[in-house]
Amino acid sequence: MLSDTSPTKPQTVEEVERALENVRAKRGYLLPHHGLLAVSAPGLLTAYDATYTEMTLKPRAMTEREKEIVWLIVLVSTKEAIATHHIDRLIKGGGKLGDVSAALALSAWADGAGLHRFVGDHWGPHLDQFDAVTSYRNGLASLLEGTGIEPWIAEVGLAAAHQCHRRWDWVAEHIRGAYREGASEDALAEGLSLAMFPGGVPNFVDACDLWRELISNGDVDATPPYAAWARLTGQGGFDEAAGLTQE
Repeated sequence: MLSDTSPTKPQTVEEVERALENVRAKRGYLLPHHGLLAVSAPGLLTAYDATYTEMTLKPRAMTEREKEIVWLIVLVSTKEAIATHHIDRLIKGGGKLGDVSAALALSAWADGAGLHRFVGDHWGPHLDQFDAVTSYRNGLASLLEGTGIEPWIAEVGLAAAHQCHRRWDWVAEHIRGAYREGASEDALAEGLSLAMFPGGVPNFVDACDLWRELISNGDVDATPPYAAWARLTGQGGFDEAAGLTQE
């Protein structure tokens, strides 16, 4: 049985303001959902803040600049207008405004990925050995020239952006690309997890499953801890546990 250790809901204006000032002091800003959770579900606000802190405020595998470039690729792709604090974090983390332009270009490139498939599927017979992935990759290489964005950061950011829109073939392409470009698996895991909030937890779950499949099929050369994760059985959720999975 779960114990109820949630903080007491504020009953006065002063208590609400005090709770929100604590959030503001930690982050430097407030968003509308902070206030709603402070009033309606303070325990959830505490849990949310702890999750957000672990996800993005505490250093993990990427530097601040690397992480914020990935964030911006995802946020532009998902049109998160309210997330301008990530521009401030990028600059304070050693990035430049040119990194914002590069993130925009990468997000726009990701959004057009399906057009390469379209040309391959419908116009391919009229073209000389056209391949959608090759076309996409050639354009991406040209786009990256002169941006100062390391290729592995682009691979991680694009995998996360495609995850938000359930473009699974392109997520797989960039997971493979992240390995080819020397991204650490911890950095790739961090990048995909950043997309949980703007892109949805279910999409993150499916991206993790796709990554496991790539490891299991030998498409990427995983390190022992990640290979062990991929081999672990029983990760199919409730339907698997209840014996209701379809063959």
